This record gives sequence, C-alpha cells and structure tokens, in this order.
Amino acid sequence: MPDRLFRDRRDAGRFLAGLLEEYRGRPDVIVLGLPRGGVPVAYEVATALGAPLDVFLVRKLGTPGREELAMGAIASGGVMVINDDVVRGLAIAPEAIQHAAEREGHELVRREQAYREGRPFPAVAGKVVIVVDDGLATGSSMRAAIEALRSLRPARIVVAVPATPESTCRELAALADEVVCATTPSPFFAVGNESTRLPRTAPGSVTPASTSSATTMPRSTASRRRSAPARSVSEKWSRSSSTCSATPWNTCGGTG
Repeated sequence: MPDRLFRDRRDAGRFLAGLLEEYRGRPDVIVLGLPRGGVPVAYEVATALGAPLDVFLVRKLGTPGREELAMGAIASGGVMVINDDVVRGLAIAPEAIQHAAEREGHELVRREQAYREGRPFPAVAGKVVIVVDDGLATGSSMRAAIEALRSLRPARIVVAVPATPESTCRELAALADEVVCATTPSPFFAVGNESTRLPRTAPGSVTPASTSSATTMPRSTASRRRSAPARSVSEKWSRSSSTCSATPWNTCGGTG
C-alpha cells in the first residue's frame, strides 16, 4: 500500500499492529522502539500484541569531516558495530573511531538513563524481537540496530515501520528475518512530510512514562519467508537465511 495516510503515530502503530497479528499473545515476543519517533508507534504495537515494550538506542558514529556518513554505530546493550567498507575505503584511523565512540557513548548513556530510569536492558536471547521506528529514509540507524541486536542472539528479528521507500525495505530484508513496511510512499522525502502526516517528535515527549504501561504488561511474520513483496496491504520481506555474511557491518562488542 504505497499511499495510505496516517493521522498520527498512534494511528500508524495501530495499523502496523494489524500486520503483525500472528505475534499476538506469544510469550517469546518483545517490542523495541527506536527513539524518539519510533517509541509512540512501538507502544501501540506492543499494546495490541500483548507484548512487553522497551527502547533500543542507536548512535551513529559519523566519519571525521563527513559526519553524515556512518562509519559505525553504538547501541543499547554495550554493542558497537563498524562499517569495514567505509573504514578501509577512507583509511580511518582506530583513534578516530575510538574518539567518536567515546563521544557518542556519553550521549547514549545519558539517553539510556533518561529513557530507562535504572531499568536494565531486557534479555532478548532466544526471543522474537520486533524493532519499530516511525519511518525510514536511508535506513542507516535501523541497519545498525539490526546488526547490534544480532550479537545478542535473538531467535528472530522483525523490522516494522509505517512508511519507508520500497528500496529500503528490500535492502533491510538482507539483514532482518522479516521486514514489514505498512506503506511505501513514492517519492519519499522525510518521515514528517505530508504523505505520512507524522509530525516531528519533541525531545522531551518520549519519557519512561511513555512506555511504562506496555513494559508492565504480561508477555504474551509473517513467519512465511518471501523473496518478493506482498503489495496487498503492506510490503513484507524476509531473509532467505539466518546469516548476514554479505553485510559490511561487523559487530565489535556486546553482551550476550
């Protein structure tokens, strides 16, 4: 469905939850929202599925002098991933990577404390992890999130977003076990543009209170693997195997 309009992130989350019905009530499912905009969407998904909700933070490591180009990322759970293609291609020194990781690490810790209020990062090993954002343009943050989560050994990673370009859905299918894109607007300019009606999320609007109801709920695909999109109500993509050998992102650390 390339052109459905959503009233707001709550509407988008509820619609997205309808595409994830087969995960409803399963005790092995956890929903992770990418702050800021992904958390309100993830809340609706978690509530509808009866699954616990938490946040998963990702901080891009910008290339020196070209900060918009990611040479890697750090994420919740103490994980760092490095894009070897960028690092080798631009001959980036290890010291530059370390400096960027330390800088972004401080911000990651600050945000973790703000969002979690002391709650530990949830155990995801052996679970179905549904990662939700409010929309993707290039998908760079979601790619980093997927690679970081892989090191924590979940049973399955499902990416779910209300709006993203069709090309990004295809690319993420090589990394995630399943990608569910509710709409694929064309052209896709930004998450907050007219085609999606999702306003920018204010920095202070996503707090631990935003997720408290879902995180205390009892825990309660399409599992079919597809090599082509289903165009009836959404774009659904699945990986053909459980390995990610083709990705240039290498996991450099983590827990689990």
